[in-house]
Amino acid sequence: MQPIFKSILLIASVALLGSIIRAAELRGSDFSPSPDEQQLPTAMHSQMEERPRITVGKHSGDLIGNDNRTLQAAVDYIAGLGGGTVEIGEGEFLMRDSLHLRSGVTVRGTSGKTILRKAPATVSPLVLDGDFGEEQFTVADPNGFSVGSGVAIWDAASGGFHTTVARITGRTGNTFSIDTPLNADCMVSNRAQAATVFPVVSGYHLEGCRIEDLVIEGDKDHNVHLNGCRGAGIFLYRGFGTVIKNCTVRNYNGDGISFQQSNDVQVIHCVSEHNASLGIHPGSGSQRPLVRDCVARSNGEDGLFLCWRVRHGLFENNLLEDNGRFGISIGHKDTDNLLRQNQVRSNQQDGIFFRNETLGMSGHRNRLEDNLIENNGSGGTAAGIRIRGETRDVIIRNNIIRDTRPEGSQTQSVGIRIEEKVGPVELLKNLIEARKTIQDERKTD
Repeated sequence: MQPIFKSILLIASVALLGSIIRAAELRGSDFSPSPDEQQLPTAMHSQMEERPRITVGKHSGDLIGNDNRTLQAAVDYIAGLGGGTVEIGEGEFLMRDSLHLRSGVTVRGTSGKTILRKAPATVSPLVLDGDFGEEQFTVADPNGFSVGSGVAIWDAASGGFHTTVARITGRTGNTFSIDTPLNADCMVSNRAQAATVFPVVSGYHLEGCRIEDLVIEGDKDHNVHLNGCRGAGIFLYRGFGTVIKNCTVRNYNGDGISFQQSNDVQVIHCVSEHNASLGIHPGSGSQRPLVRDCVARSNGEDGLFLCWRVRHGLFENNLLEDNGRFGISIGHKDTDNLLRQNQVRSNQQDGIFFRNETLGMSGHRNRLEDNLIENNGSGGTAAGIRIRGETRDVIIRNNIIRDTRPEGSQTQSVGIRIEEKVGPVELLKNLIEARKTIQDERKTD
């Protein structure tokens, strides 16, 4: 027998002997499941200690790149394994389309150092009507529209949820195909247009997703406006149970953080600043939101805007300051929320504003407790709290409402203003310093 074959035989024999020894050693081990081991609710296996993980970086990592395509490849890879974590290194990543979130995937940046920057937008009018359900659009100038980019299509009559946000999937001349049917007719006669605008981070139809330690740079000077029902720096639509933590969104031409029809969302320790519209925008039936330890400052409209049917939410220990309209706005069917220990200060109009709604649609049974509401009305005379419409059963307890600016520059001149049609309001142990502490316009018999 040749020496080489003897060596191979010896190695195989040693390996076999090792396997036999290990098998003998394990024969007495107990691998039966522990009493508390159970299969996951939606899988036929128990919880695993090690889950899929991938790293992304500009210069090092499992995947290397500097734009949305690399980030998306990582997210989709982890989603394909049933969920896990994408870790993004420091640096700036150019976003020509949204980072599309997936269920069960955590996207985690490097705190303060992972920046997703919105690419400058291209805008062009449509030259053919975009019909409801159609999956293409035709523009006057195709330059700047490219396959793989995000795009929004709308006209003067199709704002809000009727705006279509999609991805470009193909091109023939001036015509581009998209991956989402048009939500509405977009008529040339109504100034229909397309623009490469989209949420920087976007999640549709999600469960169990997390976003952590990202900085979103919206570059609003080089992007046209996208409404908050379809876009924001971070945007969710039916993103159930999503957690957004330690993220900053700034300079987006629209809302900072918006989540629509998304129950049980948590926004924790986030900053939304210098965005063109709303700072934080829960809406469209989003139930049980938690917004805690956040800052919404210097946004173009409200710091915190409870849109439609926001119920049973907790909003606590947030700072809402220097915003272009109200610090907090509450309205259409926004009931049974608790807002406590917030600082609401130096906003252009009223500090906390209940919108003018009829009885069935008003923001009933909301509680305002232990808030500091001061120095609002930087744009003119205002109230610390203003209650409009047929709102009823609001509880206002243990709040400090004041204007600490020098005499003559104090524009938060009313502590609490209750308008004519408002129902019962309970006022308990509030400290109010204003020229008029309570302005109650309800008629008394």
